[in-house]
Amino acid sequence: MLPESTNGAGGGGLAVPMDWLCAEYVADDVLRTSGLVAPGSLEFRAGVRTLSLTILLSGADPADWLCRTAHDHPWSAWVDERLGAPAPGAPGPDLALARDTWRRLRATELRAADLAGLAGLTGVDEDRQVWLPAWQAGVALSHLALRLC
Repeated sequence: MLPESTNGAGGGGLAVPMDWLCAEYVADDVLRTSGLVAPGSLEFRAGVRTLSLTILLSGADPADWLCRTAHDHPWSAWVDERLGAPAPGAPGPDLALARDTWRRLRATELRAADLAGLAGLTGVDEDRQVWLPAWQAGVALSHLALRLC
């Protein structure tokens, strides 16, 4: 039988990243419910990872998640700040997964519609595509999914 632990706080037992697992579960559910992209696609994974980080680092208020993923919010700087100076008592296993996820989101790029160059245009030209960091596509997708749910 495995030793019990509560989110890594047990005395030398198995460290379970419960906060991260809960955040990832909620993010996955929001993205699936929205139906914006196919589950399993790179865009879906970027959205789940981005929303998981947002949930873990901001707390349980969905209104806060919506604000954090808004177009004018400096999401990447906010994540860097929160991971650089975590809240006192933040569980190590959760932070390790969050830092690894953030590293992967920064290192991965997706080809997507150029949403940054759309100011003043009447429609989206999906043929005009650019390479974006996965987190950037994930933030936009997360925000739209939260709006739909």
